[in-house]
Order: sequence, then structure tokens, then C-alpha cells
Amino acid sequence: MAALIRPIEQRDLRAASLVVQGGANFPDEEHEDDVEAYWSAVTETRARRGEVLVADLDGEVVGVLQVIVFQHFQHTGGWCAELESVHVREDQRSAGIGGELLAAAEDVARRAGCYRVQLTSRKFRVDAHRFYLAHGFEATSEGFKKPL
Repeated sequence: MAALIRPIEQRDLRAASLVVQGGANFPDEEHEDDVEAYWSAVTETRARRGEVLVADLDGEVVGVLQVIVFQHFQHTGGWCAELESVHVREDQRSAGIGGELLAAAEDVARRAGCYRVQLTSRKFRVDAHRFYLAHGFEATSEGFKKPL
């Protein structure tokens, strides 16, 4: 059975944050009870032409993906989409849900006029890297992060 991929609703926030927490390396940074903070991220994302999508399987959120749209200074000021918080609940992986989320995210990006989608993935997430490569992504860059 295919999951229904749809925009997140406020009633989904707790479940979506638990999905993210389950895939995060720093679970102490997620506070699923702070629904206002999560909803603020959704409204800010939407204000900038992006979306937070969920994978709904029989009324249960089993996946989440945030599409952040921004304008580059390069590519003649072209629009780009960054995919963040890409998570599918562990017991639902390899069932096609991640691919459905990526396809829906690409549709959001195309509608926003983006010329590219991009994402980063932690180096140790080798299975995720294989998944992204299988879905047409290329490992073109080395990413760097610095906590503030």
C-alpha cells in the first residue's frame, strides 16, 4: 500500500517530530511537546514557497521531509530547494515511502521555479547515501557545518 504524501497539518506535529527524533543523532535536541516551535518552522517554510511534507500510512505519520526554497546569488539569481529533515520511520524503510517523499518534494521545487534540489546527509549514513544515489542525486560536494 502506498503512503499518502501531503502537506503537514498541525495535528501531525507530534508524530512528525517523533519520526525526526527517531532518525536523529542528537535526540536531546528535539522536543516533540514544543508544537509551537515546530509549527513556526512550517509557517516560515511556507512563507518562502517551500513545504513540510508527511507520509501518511493509514492515518499514521511514518515519514517527513522539509523543502526549503531560497534564491541563489549564483545561477543568475536562480531558485534552489534544500531538502532537510528527511526521515522515514525505521519499520517503514525500503517500502517506497522515501522515494514517494522525494518525488513530492521535487514537485514542490518545480512549482516554486527551482532549477535544482540538493541535500546533505551525515557521512556515516551509508544506506541513505545509496538511497539518494538510486533516486538520481549525485555526490558532487563535500559539506561542512559549524555549530554556533
